[in-house]
Order: sequence, then structure tokens, then C-alpha cells
Amino acid sequence: MTTTYLAATTILNYQHPTIQDLVEQKKWRQLTKEQAVKAAYYFIRDEIKFGYNRDDTIPASEVLSDGYGQCNTKSSLFMALLRALHIPCRFHGFTIYNALQRGAIPDYLMLLAPKRILHSWVEVELNGKWLNQEGFIIDKDFLEKIQNAFPSNEHFSGYGIDVPDLQKPENEFNGESTYIQSGGIADDFGVFNAPDEFYAQYGSNLHGLKKFLYSYGLRHLINRNVKRVRQNGLKV
Repeated sequence: MTTTYLAATTILNYQHPTIQDLVEQKKWRQLTKEQAVKAAYYFIRDEIKFGYNRDDTIPASEVLSDGYGQCNTKSSLFMALLRALHIPCRFHGFTIYNALQRGAIPDYLMLLAPKRILHSWVEVELNGKWLNQEGFIIDKDFLEKIQNAFPSNEHFSGYGIDVPDLQKPENEFNGESTYIQSGGIADDFGVFNAPDEFYAQYGSNLHGLKKFLYSYGLRHLINRNVKRVRQNGLKV
């Protein structure tokens, strides 16, 4: 297996002490390869809460420190953990339609969001095949609040989710691919060795003043909204 899919990068800084300490504390190196992928997957899904970091390109160690992330930043941390465990993985880049973020992002901020938002999932090499892993984006507590609010809904788009069946999303790891936003994909940019390569080519979602406002102010409003939904649920 090529070392390309195991390399550390600026974003995938798995040699950072906090990442190494986490792997040691969790004893993931004592597990089989599939068990380690599963353990890291659920850590990313449920212990790193759904939320919005200051930028997509922050290093994995900063995502871990934040304790929350969205598709791109959770992907970075998941990849860093996998590579720390010597499990090959790669980055698949997309855009998604911004409509699936409605609800997570309050309506009064949706006008600032690009119509198509950079998106990613992680491809993991396991048992001789590549598995798409996207289902870790939305944590269990947040998802349950949305499911409770829309109990009879099948296809659902909103609150960072786009799935054929809201009550039975493909987000449980069972040795196969997982999904939670794939129904909202607009553009497919293909596979990259690391997120660094993708962002070097496609940039980030926001630029200039919008990026400054998002990084230092607006994302905190969004995160408060997400936290409120997670704690209190929805009245619909």
C-alpha cells in the first residue's frame, strides 16, 4: 500500500501530541483494523459534536481541541486518526447545495451562505476495498432531536442532513459505507491524497469580509443555534 495515503500533512497533523495521546488513551492500536476504524468513526460522530469551526483548512489537532466540526473539519480529524493508526485513507471532494444546511444555519444568515458549499467525505481502505465515510458529520444527540421533530418524514433535507429516510439514515458503521448528506451533493471533484491538495485547488467557502465575519462572529451564532437544537429539540 502506497505511503501516500498514510502521510502526515499540515492539516493531517496526526503526529501532534494531543492526537497521539488520544490514540494511546483509547487503546485503538490494540484493536483489529476494522475495530479501530469503527471506534474512530463513532468518536468523530458523537464525541466531536456537529458544529462550525473557524475555517475548513484548520489542522486536525485544532478540530480535536474545538470538540466540534462539520463535514470538512470532521473529515480532517477522522483522516488524521486513521493515519495515526496506519490505516490508509483519502479525501473525496464535492459541493453540496446550501439548502440542506437550513435550520442549522438560521434563516437570517442563509443569504450569506454560498449556493454551493464545499463538502467532503473520507474514503477508507478496509478489507481490500474503499469505503465512503460521511455518516459521522451529525452527532447522535443532534440527529435524534431532528428525528423526533419529523417522525413521519422519509426523504429529508435540512439541519445539515440530506437522506432518503430520516428515521433510518445510513450512518451506523457496519463495515460498509455511511452517508448523512450525500443526497445534497451538487458537484463531484474526485479523490485527493489529502485535504491540503483539495483546498489548494478549490479554496474555501468564503472570502474577504464574509470570511472574516463568519470566522470571528457569525459562526458563533450558528453554533449557539445548533447547541440549542441539541439541548431543547424543535417545535414544528
